[in-house]
Amino acid sequence: MSHLLYAEDPEPAEPVPAGPLFVPVRSGPAGCTARLFRTPLGGRTAVAFTSPQRLAAALGGGQPWIRLSEPALRALAEPVGATVLTVDPRCVPDIPRGHHLRAA
Repeated sequence: MSHLLYAEDPEPAEPVPAGPLFVPVRSGPAGCTARLFRTPLGGRTAVAFTSPQRLAAALGGGQPWIRLSEPALRALAEPVGATVLTVDPRCVPDIPRGHHLRAA
């Protein structure tokens, strides 16, 4: 009997997904660089998605990305002060100053 391995399915106890993640990047002088974001409290965070569809839903279809493992992304982000990894965030657009939300 053969056993099927699902490398990208996380175990229930794992805090982050197993397998490669889809990481948004931007172009720089040395090639691609992982994009870093700010948490609601202002801390730096690396961001990754579990599918290209989730990445596109949050950041738009034109956002370039690369596949990285969770340890590789952490190794890239930690030296520049991003010790938090956020997986599958729902991005909320900034509200310009002076505009207030109103109930419909």
